[in-house]
Amino acid sequence: MITRLTLVNFKAFRRLELPMGPLTLLTGLNSSGKSSVLQALGLFRQSFETAPPRPAIYQRMLLNGELVELGSARDVLHDDFGPTDDLLPGHDPVVGIVVEAGAPVRSVGLGLFDPDEPDEDVIETRLSPGPPQFVFKPFQYLHADRITPAVTYPRSRHAINSGFLGVRGEHTVNFLRHYGEREVLDGPLRHPEASSPQLRDQTVAWMQELCPGVNLQASAIEGTDFVRLSYGFGGTAGINSTRRRRPTNVGFGLTYALPIVVACLTATPESLILLENPEAHLHPKGQSRMAALISAAAASGAQLVVETHSDHVLNGVRIAVKQGALAADDAVIHFFRGNGSGAEVISPRVDRDGMLAQWPEGFFDEWENSLDQLLD
Repeated sequence: MITRLTLVNFKAFRRLELPMGPLTLLTGLNSSGKSSVLQALGLFRQSFETAPPRPAIYQRMLLNGELVELGSARDVLHDDFGPTDDLLPGHDPVVGIVVEAGAPVRSVGLGLFDPDEPDEDVIETRLSPGPPQFVFKPFQYLHADRITPAVTYPRSRHAINSGFLGVRGEHTVNFLRHYGEREVLDGPLRHPEASSPQLRDQTVAWMQELCPGVNLQASAIEGTDFVRLSYGFGGTAGINSTRRRRPTNVGFGLTYALPIVVACLTATPESLILLENPEAHLHPKGQSRMAALISAAAASGAQLVVETHSDHVLNGVRIAVKQGALAADDAVIHFFRGNGSGAEVISPRVDRDGMLAQWPEGFFDEWENSLDQLLD
């Protein structure tokens, strides 16, 4: 598990040292640097997942790929870059990403910025002692821009073999069709009201937390490279369901949430899951229940890094801690706040009763601000 991520001269940060836990929530205003944390981990993964683990290897950071598209080298280098003598002596600009997985396990990726090639989309990189282990472990990265309701979705053998749902969750329906009978790991992720431990039934049970009575089917369209998703209401999954409805006739929320539900339910104790805005298109109760699912995945041993703008997600995690579903030390919260020249990070601690040790200004306080104006 990643215990600390350090970013040096990377995008909004001259230097950021970020403790991490089984569940790390990244909150804060727009353009305050939250996404940079997810992008740094995605950059490591897309650049080095096929690199051989050996001491001091040279590779290249692939700035544009399947997981992240960061532009050119000048887009990645912090505007006011500083010295990095503790990582690499010298005066040349260096972009550093340091991943720690508990002492003494430490992987350092140093991007050597070339002033003569600032518009290149690769950066020559020195790795020491080699890529972090998470680049070889089960992994999901779901962007905020996920699949929308559609008549069909792609049918990909590569996605089935790799287990990767796609950054938009575009392979979720096909994955669910193919692995629907696979059992969800015994433990916190298993929904007690599901009709079986199989992924298909567990997915239905958790989706019903977001929309009571809903069920779903994923089926292949013979003779094509596509699969079909359909919803029913008031019945159970399978032939006993009510009349099927296309996703285009149901709305955004369920389809937008489906990849996150499947990503969490298929997590293993070695998984790293990166989620952007899991609350998108969900009503407040659905956002709170999504937080319960995310907390259950973390309690099952997976590591999740979640960017969120929702106080309902935050409170859902706090409730999970208070109810004992997630250890207080396993929930790490970071509040990103711009300071004019970059960003600062404040990290409120969660107590065992779900309360926060501090509540910094600007941290999910808009309700109180609005209430003050209404009562004034």
